Amino acid sequence: MSRPVSYQEATARERLHHLFNAGSFEEFLPPSERVTSPHLPQLNAPVAFDDGVAIGRALLGGVPVYVAAQEGAFMGGAVGEVHGAKLVGLLRKAVADKVAAVVLLVESGGVRLHEANAGLIAVSEVMRALLDARDAGVAVVVLVGGSNGAFGGMGIVTRCANVVIMSEEGRLAMSGPEVIETANGVEEFDSRDRALVWRTTGGKHRYLLGDCQRIVADDVAAFRVAAQEAVASLAGGDTALSLEALEAEQKMLSDRLNNYGALHDPIDIWTAMQMPDAANIPMLDADSFVAAAASHRHGG
Repeated sequence: MSRPVSYQEATARERLHHLFNAGSFEEFLPPSERVTSPHLPQLNAPVAFDDGVAIGRALLGGVPVYVAAQEGAFMGGAVGEVHGAKLVGLLRKAVADKVAAVVLLVESGGVRLHEANAGLIAVSEVMRALLDARDAGVAVVVLVGGSNGAFGGMGIVTRCANVVIMSEEGRLAMSGPEVIETANGVEEFDSRDRALVWRTTGGKHRYLLGDCQRIVADDVAAFRVAAQEAVASLAGGDTALSLEALEAEQKMLSDRLNNYGALHDPIDIWTAMQMPDAANIPMLDADSFVAAAASHRHGG
């Protein structure tokens, strides 16, 4: 029996190797093409020959999908002009080739500040391309479990997907902890309180709030199974973002603000949700947590 492979500790290319059928990943614009950022050399900053993201096609449980994996070790997975263009090109090619799904392995702090407006424009184009793909019948599944999480623009991109799969170790938010502290002070959010950071932005909280649809252990095999099930569940269905879905999302957010807007610690929110033994939720493994959440939802 093979040993579990930590999704969080794996590199982008290791995740591609372990998640998809052996030898099936075919890369578009590989590092040998030397397509690098035109902006970083002007700042004497290092470049990566893939600009921090690998894109291509692969087989997921035998099903052809297009895939992108962001490398958190290069500038925190931040999106620059070339990085974003590769994601946009992948999504547009998925539409042209009529593939069943795109799987995005997101690990990013958001926009690459070194590239300023070019990075901001790139992220906005990724969002548009993702929604265009969904409208064309291409399902989009996002996996979040890397050390850098999914923040800023890539946090928004993540929430634009059909299905979001996270581990407890994955983090998802608009603004990162340091950004919130800098803007509003340590009294608002102490970025050095790692337990608070993970309770607030981690997979368990996002799952209970409805921001992700699946939560799994920090194991590449668990992510693989969840991704296969997500792609299978979306096959042949309506992947587009409808007005009804937008209205339901808005209602969910309004209810969340009304019910929990005055609460600051997620444990208080879980208590208000009437989750049993809320203070112990951080200690539960993924399976026990999912079981507890399911039991609570069904009134058990």
